[in-house]
Amino acid sequence: MTTPRDHGGGIDAAIAQYGGSRATWLDLSTGINPVPYPLPQMAADAWTALPDKAAFARLYDLARGFWGVPADAGILAATGASAIIAALPRVFPKGEVCIPGPTYNEHEAAFRAADWTIGKVPRQALVAVHPNNPDGATWAKTDFTTPITIIDESFCDVMPDQSLIHLASRPNTVILKSFGKFWGLAGLRLGFTIGDPAVIDRLGALLGPWQVSGPALATGAEALADPHWADTTRARLVQDADRLDLLLAAKGADVLGGTSLFRLYRVDDARAWQDRLAQGHVWSRIFPYADDWLRLGLPAPDRWAQLEAAL
Repeated sequence: MTTPRDHGGGIDAAIAQYGGSRATWLDLSTGINPVPYPLPQMAADAWTALPDKAAFARLYDLARGFWGVPADAGILAATGASAIIAALPRVFPKGEVCIPGPTYNEHEAAFRAADWTIGKVPRQALVAVHPNNPDGATWAKTDFTTPITIIDESFCDVMPDQSLIHLASRPNTVILKSFGKFWGLAGLRLGFTIGDPAVIDRLGALLGPWQVSGPALATGAEALADPHWADTTRARLVQDADRLDLLLAAKGADVLGGTSLFRLYRVDDARAWQDRLAQGHVWSRIFPYADDWLRLGLPAPDRWAQLEAAL
C-alpha cells in the first residue's frame, strides 16, 4: 500500500483527536479561498446529460480570454490540477526531471510513479511551481531553458500580472491552472493545462472523453466570465493576508512568505503551535521537513474571532 503523502486537510482525523464536529472546526490548513464564487443556476441537463462539445468550447473560449492564452497554445480541462499532474509524466519521453523544492509533493510523486529519474539540475525537464507552495517564491521567464517545461500556476490567479502564460506557446511547455483555490470551489474538481498543442493532444487522449462534469463546465464558465468578482476578490485577499500577518507577528511568528491565499511563518515549535490552535478547533499546516514552519490559510470573514481566541 502506498503511504499517503503529506497535505493539508484531514479534518476528520483532527476531530478524532481533539473533538468537535466539522461545523465547529476552522480549517486553515489549505490555501483555498474561504469566500467561494457563488454557484450559478444551471440547466438540469448539466447533471443528466454527457457534457457536449459546445460546453467545452465555451469554457475554453472564456479561459483564453481570462488568462490571456496565446492563440497558438492548446488548452484542456480536467478533474482538477491533480489529475493533470498525475498524467503529465506519461505524455513526455521518459528521462530526468528537476523539481526544485520544497514544493507541492504530487509533482515528484507523479514522475516517480512514471519511472522518471529525479535530478537536482535542470537538464531535460523542469517543474516550477509559480508562485511556490509553501513559500510563495516566483520564477522569471529567463529561468526556463530545459527542453520540457511544466509551470504550475495553481496559485497565480491572485497575482495575474506575474503569470508566465505567454510561455505557453513554447514547444514542450505546459502551464497548469487550478480552479478550486482562487475561486474557492475545490470540491468542484476543475483544472486546466495550457501549452504546446501536441502535448495537450496526447494528454487529452490519455484522460479520455467527458473528463469534466457538466456542473463543473457550467460553473467554470460563469466564473471565468466574471472579471469583476475576480478583481474584488484579489483586493479582499490582500487585505486579509496583511491582517493575518499582523496577528501572527503579534504572537511571535516571523513572516516567511506565501501568497494572499496562504501565509508561511517561522515559529519556535510548529507542532506545539498546531496543537495549541487545534485545542481551539483551528487546523493548521506543518511540514515534515521544517519543524519551525507553520502555514495558515485565511479565515472566512465571520471566523476571525475563533482564530484569535485559539492563538
